[in-house]
Amino acid sequence: MSPAPFVFFSDLDGTLLDHDTYAWGAARPALERLRQRRIPLVLCTSKTRSEVEPLRFQMQNSHPFVTENGGAVFIPVRYFPFATEGAERSSDYEVIPIGTPYASLVAALERASRASGVAVRSFSKMSDEEVAAATGLLAEQARLARQREFDEPFEIVDAGQAGALLTAIEQEGMRWTTGGRFYHIHGRNDKGAAVRLLASLYRRALGEITTVGAGDAANDAGFLNEVDVPILIHSPRLDRLRALVPQGRVTRLSGPAGWNETVLALLAVGS
Repeated sequence: MSPAPFVFFSDLDGTLLDHDTYAWGAARPALERLRQRRIPLVLCTSKTRSEVEPLRFQMQNSHPFVTENGGAVFIPVRYFPFATEGAERSSDYEVIPIGTPYASLVAALERASRASGVAVRSFSKMSDEEVAAATGLLAEQARLARQREFDEPFEIVDAGQAGALLTAIEQEGMRWTTGGRFYHIHGRNDKGAAVRLLASLYRRALGEITTVGAGDAANDAGFLNEVDVPILIHSPRLDRLRALVPQGRVTRLSGPAGWNETVLALLAVGS
């Protein structure tokens, strides 16, 4: 019996993209192998649609993707051989919105900040130049990062007061998570729900599949616990992620080099 086909789900920052440079060249051999074998690679990220689209083009990726910590699922039109329930047509995609609209998140964060007395710096209040300085992105990339729909990244000015603010966010009925650089406020969505939805669509289209996920931070734990083979990319955040995903296999290298090495090894075993 041949092995079940793979479907890969991958975080971007700190995983497929280098944490500091955002380069992905070290992962090129594995990306090419996935393309040759026609194995789906679903990008699952806190980045915006505006950020993901040029990356997909550069990587020659034509598969669905998940933006803003599970805020929305984007499926290329006619990708699956059936209509996608609950999807809205937008340009060349069927879009399944899961998250809370951005304006509501910004307002909730402002109320939580006032109620807790804890100051924050959020993307909605930062300029493109300030986001670029905080992230290492180029100015144009920072502009794309601020085009948000379902998730608001923010910094807590006094980290020692984080607990009070995060409690206030929860009292607003919102959720929060942490990525490689920022806290994020979002609604009832998360990457896990988005991956669970897409995996069900792939199973409907392909039958039995083996799902693989790769991530490096706490906001990846939800979807890593949904997949058959969770990969934890080596990083300074590893201890926390390992506690959240104890069954995950840890890469030897960090970033796209670790991603590349582990994906190639998986494909060799599964071929």
